[in-house]
Amino acid sequence: MKFVAFERTQQGTGASRRLRNTGKVPGIVYGAGEPRTIELDHNALFHALKKEAFHSSLLEMELGGATQKVLLRDFQMHPWKQQVLHIDFQRVDANTRVRIRVPLHYGGEENSPAVKTDKCLVSHVATDVEIECLATQLPEFIAIDLSGLLKGQSLHVSDIVPPAGVRVVRHGQLNPVIVAVTTPKAEEEEAATADAAAGAAPTAGAAAPAAAVKDAGKDAGKAAAKAPAAAKDDKKKK
Repeated sequence: MKFVAFERTQQGTGASRRLRNTGKVPGIVYGAGEPRTIELDHNALFHALKKEAFHSSLLEMELGGATQKVLLRDFQMHPWKQQVLHIDFQRVDANTRVRIRVPLHYGGEENSPAVKTDKCLVSHVATDVEIECLATQLPEFIAIDLSGLLKGQSLHVSDIVPPAGVRVVRHGQLNPVIVAVTTPKAEEEEAATADAAAGAAPTAGAAAPAAAVKDAGKDAGKAAAKAPAAAKDDKKKK
């Protein structure tokens, strides 16, 4: 992508405020040389920021009649207005190694056995991943093929196959899930109902002996209560 920037001569809070009031955005470009303060058209920049490629691909910045390769590094938005307050770019060349997050594009899940045969649900847990590569090898995105997903399967960061020259960054031993396959809710409810029915059968069978013991206890109590009365009657007869 290509965009146009203009050199900014005035600096400071007041100068930046006046610049924003005229529909411009203050910014800076650094790396591979001296930092330079720049300004950009707000509306053009605002719409460019809505494009995925503007955040993760190598950009061509036209400044002072020359074109430079840059990467978007940071930008600040107004707390509640749709207004870009400031933006940072980094100059890069063929020897610059960068670390940046790039989006993940998923495809093919509708053809996977998990979806076609088992009617499972596929959850995209991660939407981007951090990579390291030369600036000239930076991909706009990494494609993930989900056509081989199976029921109960999940994909992790270690399962990503990046383009040549690109390394997926993993922090320590962490290997987070990027895609999870879950069983449909109706199937889970049927399994839970079957388990409950299987557990209820022994309980019903065990209730009968318990009731018999309870009745036997009642009969024994009644017999014990009648025994003193019978003994008293026998004494009177004598």
